[in-house]
This record gives sequence, structure tokens and C-alpha cells, in this order.
Amino acid sequence: MGDRWYVEVDRGVCIGSGLCASTAPGGFRLDATRQAHPVAPETDASEAVLAAAEGCPVEAIAIRLVEGGSRGEPVYPPEE
Repeated sequence: MGDRWYVEVDRGVCIGSGLCASTAPGGFRLDATRQAHPVAPETDASEAVLAAAEGCPVEAIAIRLVEGGSRGEPVYPPEE
């Protein structure tokens, strides 16, 4: 993949299912309140992180390209 991504979890939407942490254990963790967080908000593109975002039951995970140090176009969910 070669790109850099910015990964966000909407904590107001996250239900703490843990699916992201089990799909991409190097990409997500759950805190004491069972809310998901990216391990590193800015990370190398990863099939596992994308699979975790796609598999989130409440679509709480968003991924954007990192472009010139800022958040660029969406990777997931894709723009309509």
C-alpha cells in the first residue's frame, strides 16, 4: 500500500465490541471503558486496519490519507 493514514474512532458511536482490536491488534486497543482507540492515529496503510474499519458493526472508524502532514481524502468510509 505505501500510503500513510490518519485513523479516528468516533467515541460517541463506538459500542466497544472489540472487533477492531481483534481484527487489527496492532492498530486498535480498548480502554478501561471499552472504548476503541487507534494505537497510533497516524500509521502506515494496513489491510488489517482497513478490515477493522470495514467490519466495525457501528461504522465508528474513519480513515483518511495523510497528505503533506494534514488529513487528506477519505479512504474509509469512501465518499459517496
